[in-house]
Amino acid sequence: MKNSLPYAPPGTVIGLLGGSFDPAHEGHAHITREALKRFGLDRVWWLVSPGNPLKARGPAEIGRRIARAKAVMQHPRVTVTDIEAQLGTRFTAQTLRRLKQLYPGVRFVWLMGADNLVQFSQWQDWQWIMSNVPVGVLARPGQRISARGSKAAQVFRHARLPLEACRELGHAQPPRWCFLNVPMMDHSSSEIRRRGDWR
Repeated sequence: MKNSLPYAPPGTVIGLLGGSFDPAHEGHAHITREALKRFGLDRVWWLVSPGNPLKARGPAEIGRRIARAKAVMQHPRVTVTDIEAQLGTRFTAQTLRRLKQLYPGVRFVWLMGADNLVQFSQWQDWQWIMSNVPVGVLARPGQRISARGSKAAQVFRHARLPLEACRELGHAQPPRWCFLNVPMMDHSSSEIRRRGDWR
């Protein structure tokens, strides 16, 4: 199994952007490029998930979603993967535990849009995630205020890095997280599906 997973030497700082990517769009690519610049990451891996446990409806077939993601995100420091399908993990905390075992010495940073921070406290073992992996949050349209007032943001307010320290996120000892306001692009997978441009 290890042979089919991406290569990462010890000391590498890798941002992990998980999601169903149903479908991937330029908004995903935009926040990925911003994360690479603003969080001091060496690489970003897109974790195209088999399915989202918080969503009742299943996504499109994973091979199709990966092909779309690779077409949307063409960057030499970004890898599109199906790691969760390979590992058989369903929840983010499970995936992170396995990756930390498989890649000793690699520093992972969990990346999410501010919309995910709003409901982060519903995720399985969310406090373990915040306590064991630095988290980079990128603002998305309409979510800045609700994200800052979210349960996760309040519980871990002591661990928030100031904006000027965000480039050190990958080397920070967790719990540490950073909230970035970035130039935003109002793209939405659900809107693309609603228009009938995907399926």
